[in-house]
Amino acid sequence: MTRDEPQEKAQQIDAQRQDDQPGVEEEMEPSAEFIREDYRGSAKLEGKTAIVTGGDSGIGRAAALHFAREGADVAVVYLDEHADAERTAERIEAEGQESLLLDGDVRDGAFCQAAVEEVIDTFDDINVLVNNAAQQVVTTDLTEISDEQWKETFATNIHGYFYMTRAVLPYLGEGDTIINTTSVNAFVGSGGLVDYSSTKGAIAGFTRSLSNQVVPEGIRVNQVAPGPIWTPLIPATIGDHDPEDVADFGADVPMGRPGQPAEIGPAYVYLASEDSSYMSGQTIHLNGGTVLNG
Repeated sequence: MTRDEPQEKAQQIDAQRQDDQPGVEEEMEPSAEFIREDYRGSAKLEGKTAIVTGGDSGIGRAAALHFAREGADVAVVYLDEHADAERTAERIEAEGQESLLLDGDVRDGAFCQAAVEEVIDTFDDINVLVNNAAQQVVTTDLTEISDEQWKETFATNIHGYFYMTRAVLPYLGEGDTIINTTSVNAFVGSGGLVDYSSTKGAIAGFTRSLSNQVVPEGIRVNQVAPGPIWTPLIPATIGDHDPEDVADFGADVPMGRPGQPAEIGPAYVYLASEDSSYMSGQTIHLNGGTVLNG
């Protein structure tokens, strides 16, 4: 491979689609990699309890499995992808940790409050919150974005973050962390994802403002900004718009390929652990080499 050639894709992705968001892991072809076999935990999160929204698949599952390998018990919040969630729970337990599955809609503040209370009843403590649940709809013409689509995208992608954080915050203390999943699209924009990109920009502001509010209490708030990552949301959104576009997913970044969730998970461990003790209000960019201005 020469310096000017893109990295080879680890696996060929063919045109495909799924009908419903946020997508089903078991229907993806090829399947995604969530944690590398040679990833060795070192008890960085031993004795801690984490909540991961959208933890049944994709980036959320990767974060949950890395947390478990580092010694944390994990509560997985998901919508209705029961088979994927059960598989995630099995893999958490295979790491020797406890899991808790909580199905419901993060757009509902009452559900978020009840979910947090169930985590406290089960584990007695919460140390890490990962806000990760998201939705997107590819729409290349702003005038075709309906009121309903605009409201639902904001309700899932930023209102849900607020509801979960508000419910969790009273239980957090010195050394605990909140990690928000934003996106490269918050920084570069996407013509086909105006509403989604807008919510991801809102998450960036939420992260920075909340960090300033809670850092005096020893609580750190950071965010991860992934680029194109191979998750069920891709065939369920890009594939729903045009299945052929899925085959080219990630080809436009400098590395020439989409990332795997396994390449993202360790960033969540870093932000959740003492390794990042001098970091708050910041962003980790994992985007295949995309250089951001400013």
